[in-house]
Amino acid sequence: MEGLTHIYTGNGKGKTTAAVGLGVRCAGNGGKVLFSQFLKDNKSSELKILKEIENIHLELCGETFGFYFRMSEETKKLAKETYSNYLARIIDSVKAGEYQMLIMDEIIATYNYELIDRQMLLDFLQNKPEQLEVVLTGRDPAEELVTLADYVSEIVKIKHPYDQGIPARIGIER
Repeated sequence: MEGLTHIYTGNGKGKTTAAVGLGVRCAGNGGKVLFSQFLKDNKSSELKILKEIENIHLELCGETFGFYFRMSEETKKLAKETYSNYLARIIDSVKAGEYQMLIMDEIIATYNYELIDRQMLLDFLQNKPEQLEVVLTGRDPAEELVTLADYVSEIVKIKHPYDQGIPARIGIER
């Protein structure tokens, strides 16, 4: 079976949740999943349960740099080096062919902010292992990412508690 590329995007809640659900479905069918996250602090509640699921391997960056708009130019440079090395490590991990699915949560934001080697991601998506299903999440995917994707699903916010001043809640939004 040929692996396809998915994008979950939009301003609504649920992009990561959709990616996690697809990963759980794959693992539940015996497929091996590599789950990675960019820009997040490695404390999201879904990570706790994903660690427990057979056939899901977490490959976490280990470093965080805060919100992009708060980063200094020096921090942006360090973040780009760190996230590019992280992406290279992920790509090396899936090239061996033991995984059926790769999830790269918030990779689209790192791409948009140029916090990864963009060409490395594009080359990977164009030449990924044939059977590998790839899932990308994040807002406002660049046209070249949309072009390379087979699925693009947009999650649209109609209403969100954050707009009324309710912060992200553990177990629901984080």
